[in-house]
Amino acid sequence: MGKLTLFIVSDSIGETAELVAKAAVSQFNQGLETVSVKRFSHIEEESQLREIAFLAKQQNALVVYTLVKSTMRKKLLEDCVSQGIQCIDLLGPLVDVISMNLGEKPLEEPGLVRQLDDEYFKKIEAIEFAVKYDDGRDPRGIKKADIVLIGVSRTSKTPLSQYLAHKRYKVANVPLVPEVNPPDELFEIDPTKCFALVISPEKLNGIRKERLIALGLKHDANYAQLDRIKKEIIHFEKVVSKIGCTVIDVTNRAVEETANVIMSKLTK
Repeated sequence: MGKLTLFIVSDSIGETAELVAKAAVSQFNQGLETVSVKRFSHIEEESQLREIAFLAKQQNALVVYTLVKSTMRKKLLEDCVSQGIQCIDLLGPLVDVISMNLGEKPLEEPGLVRQLDDEYFKKIEAIEFAVKYDDGRDPRGIKKADIVLIGVSRTSKTPLSQYLAHKRYKVANVPLVPEVNPPDELFEIDPTKCFALVISPEKLNGIRKERLIALGLKHDANYAQLDRIKKEIIHFEKVVSKIGCTVIDVTNRAVEETANVIMSKLTK
């Protein structure tokens, strides 16, 4: 039974090339036992390519590479040919075809796919966080959050939390109700990460009436009464004053606009 050595060469981690190589090797009986895989990661200098080609010649290895820079791909191919060893470019041909079809030159920046993966998982983590700590379900999330939203009912705390989560912010939101003491955690966090959402009583009155109707309830319930709303806002103002956080009027603002205000203040 023959034995084979594979050299995996990449200007990033080399994980993609190794997975493809192992997938190919797995198609052969006892392939994983007879094939040795060596990974060369973060290769950025042409001198490194010459050394790898020299080693591959000594060990009679097959070179498999994913190099995003066309100059590096060309150089490795030349070095392999000069050493009389086999090499396989896993990335170049596909990049060239995509470039031709899009009419756009590739960025040729190593590691972009991993950056994209990291951003994706950060977004998923933030979305799950927003769901878990929505509507004051668990006050422990207040201290873990990047952003804490507070406000009376129907001030768009939940949709705003989700929008910000898609921007990779971990958001907890807490409803303020006169009959319920706000969690102690609200007064223990840095007030610069807390944002209080306020809305005009008249606007909120209309929103709550529509909400009741949508639920099949009478629109004149206490929840939508103007006096009740004013009482809630007075309570809201007392809590906000104690925290010392930023107040944002969302009366005539879309969720995206409110989010931009918050993100702008955080970046400053």
